[in-house]
Amino acid sequence: MENNTGIKLHDITRAILDDYEKGRDIDKLDTFAQPDQEVVTDILLKLINIIFPGFYRDKNYKSYNHDTRICVLIEDVYYNLRKQTSIALGYSDSLVSADNLALETRADEITAEFMQRIPAIRALVDTDLEATIQGDPAASSKEEIILCYPGLLASTTSRIAHELFLLNVPMIPRMMTEYAHSRTGIDIHPGATIGDYFFIDHGTGIVVGETAVIGSHVKIYQGVTIGALSTSGGQRLRGVRRHPTIGDNVTIYAGASILGGETVIGDGCVIGSNVFITESVSEKTRISSKTSEVSIRRR
Repeated sequence: MENNTGIKLHDITRAILDDYEKGRDIDKLDTFAQPDQEVVTDILLKLINIIFPGFYRDKNYKSYNHDTRICVLIEDVYYNLRKQTSIALGYSDSLVSADNLALETRADEITAEFMQRIPAIRALVDTDLEATIQGDPAASSKEEIILCYPGLLASTTSRIAHELFLLNVPMIPRMMTEYAHSRTGIDIHPGATIGDYFFIDHGTGIVVGETAVIGSHVKIYQGVTIGALSTSGGQRLRGVRRHPTIGDNVTIYAGASILGGETVIGDGCVIGSNVFITESVSEKTRISSKTSEVSIRRR
């Protein structure tokens, strides 16, 4: 019996190894040629620690001095982000044939530029926190929002990833936003441009596409899609504006879908629940769908 099992395992193993020889993209065996998802997630969480230094502590760092702790944290992020960026740059169209030294040099430049942008990222995150406390009467404190609210986690991650996206870092920004997506159910592409005082209420099921532009003081509820009208063109649409522009001081209620690269929602609009919009809406307009009739019968 054991001998027969061994023969079967040998045949199965041989068949799988032979299958790797077909030259497809899924057959690549160089496991060190891609950024490490776990390391990228660790970098993201440490960046969130840097953004909220009094709320998230890494138990590996023990120090009586806050400045010392933050300095060690910044060095850790810089080292690992530079390393992962160097790997990711191998997928950049402009650096696909570059040698390791060139990739490492460019990765160092990008990492330094990104780290210098952290104060600006923190300033935007602070406005999101303020928008949330002002917009949600259920929030008992800003501390509760920072520690508990999925919307702030998603928007903070988006702001971090967006800066790396602007620096043309492949893969890593998407890895970060997909981590937030898995944690919160909120899917914001790192390419999306989002203004200050952004508030996501409840959050689950929200989708914001790559080329979307969202203004300041925008409030979005659960289940909202700011997406493309059609993606049937596939890779031919890469780099083409596919997602809507949302003006300032806009509220979008649960389940609304706003689609298309030419769709503009003007300043001050209120978009009601479950509406489907594929055309531009002028400023200070209220859009709503007709309420379905509800029938109640007593038994």
